[in-house]
Amino acid sequence: MAAGLAALLSGCLGPGPMPMQGLNRSLAEQGSQGEPSLSGRWLALIANRQGRDRVELVDVERQRPVPLPGLNRPDALPLSVSVSADGSRLAVVRQREGRTELVLHRRTVMSSEPIRMEPEGVPRRATLRADGREIAVEVSRGGLVQVDLIAVP
Repeated sequence: MAAGLAALLSGCLGPGPMPMQGLNRSLAEQGSQGEPSLSGRWLALIANRQGRDRVELVDVERQRPVPLPGLNRPDALPLSVSVSADGSRLAVVRQREGRTELVLHRRTVMSSEPIRMEPEGVPRRATLRADGREIAVEVSRGGLVQVDLIAVP
């Protein structure tokens, strides 16, 4: 009876999670990736291409990469990335010129602007709200890890 009940209940739940084989295979062929952020139809990640880490954006519905002009700099090493649900904004924590900085990238205008930490601190990881209007930032200050919320106009 217990086996019959288990079979009945598993049938009610529907199919379990299924890997997206085509997209997974395509991503694997491109090399190593990490720090994924999935929001809406957009997947942002940090990928190593030709020995250099860079931020990449993938349109999951079309299973294609999307260009990010103005974001990836040869003198910057991305550490964390997050994307808004409409794919128009990315929050990136990166190291550049010996400093770690938080940057907001707006795809529509192809520009990136650094965001200052107040009070001063070292950003470690950022998460963009789905609508792109706030960033939650993990910040290291004086040996303590704190979370800051930053409003984005």
